Amino acid sequence: MVRSIVFPRVFGRSLEDLQPALELLRALGFVTGNEWHEGVSHGVEMLAPSGGIEFIAAPDTPSVDAMVEVSDADAAYRIVSKMVSEGPLIRKARMSGAPADIRITKKITETPYGARLFEVEVGGLRLGFLTYAKKADESRGMEGKLDARGKKFAIVVSRFNSFITERLLEGALQGLRQCGTAPDDVKIVHVPGAFEIPAAARQLADSKQYNAIVCIGCLLRGGTLHYEVIANEVTRGVGQSAQESGVPHAFGVLTCDTLEQAIDRAGLKAGNKGFEAGLAAVEMASLRDAVAGGSRHSGRTAGPSAPPEAGSARADKKLGEAGSARDKTKRANTKQSRTARATGGSR
Repeated sequence: MVRSIVFPRVFGRSLEDLQPALELLRALGFVTGNEWHEGVSHGVEMLAPSGGIEFIAAPDTPSVDAMVEVSDADAAYRIVSKMVSEGPLIRKARMSGAPADIRITKKITETPYGARLFEVEVGGLRLGFLTYAKKADESRGMEGKLDARGKKFAIVVSRFNSFITERLLEGALQGLRQCGTAPDDVKIVHVPGAFEIPAAARQLADSKQYNAIVCIGCLLRGGTLHYEVIANEVTRGVGQSAQESGVPHAFGVLTCDTLEQAIDRAGLKAGNKGFEAGLAAVEMASLRDAVAGGSRHSGRTAGPSAPPEAGSARADKKLGEAGSARDKTKRANTKQSRTARATGGSR
């Protein structure tokens, strides 16, 4: 009968007071759930893939109010450390004047039970983030990491509705920085509107200079079919570019009914979708490298520009020799047929 469990907690007296905690949780993978707004009171639900209640028998009370399991505690620690050191950038990306009240209370360390753990305090809430030690017979599958060090990214951003897209761009840059991207490893390309995004993204992907492309734009519904036509073409074009080039494309193009919805998704109530697109680009670039590494270990060539193996060259040579032999036989048969016709014979 139980479907979910929610622990309400008061963080302040205004919606802006909630922003530091919401920003932290979104950066580490939580997604926005139900929201409610009643007068001067507000509530925003942050959802995790799974959860539970832990019962503890111990002489002391826990040092945190909640414990969050993450896929990579070290990567999460780097993200939080960046958020702590870049408070002004966080405020700018989320369009809020609220202070970035995030404090690391316990640096990442190894626990006696083999997990990697660090603790954070935000708005009075104490959170622990950990990754459990992997068991010998456990397989968690393949996934990308939020580690952008040494990778190059391109961001294609539409100038149309720049009031929104510039804030999405700031969010994407923030996400890349927090994952370790160097400033010189990010190229920003401006295009007139959302319709031009796929063409620019495809050209950047075909250059083979970037590990992933972030596509940013904003479409607002009008009174004609123009909105549907452009939205469909942009979505199709970006997807086709990613599939045919093999380079991951993160989709940060907003398709909203109203300007208010776009503002909410550019850093206000619903987070910054540009920030989320930046994190998606990092994870997919990492996953692509992991998949390519697995293909190389299995003896298969990975990547569209990988050179042919020596075995393939030998195979091509054999095919060429076989083709030459067939051509010689065909010419001999043709000559024999002509001789037979000249002498009036048949086969």
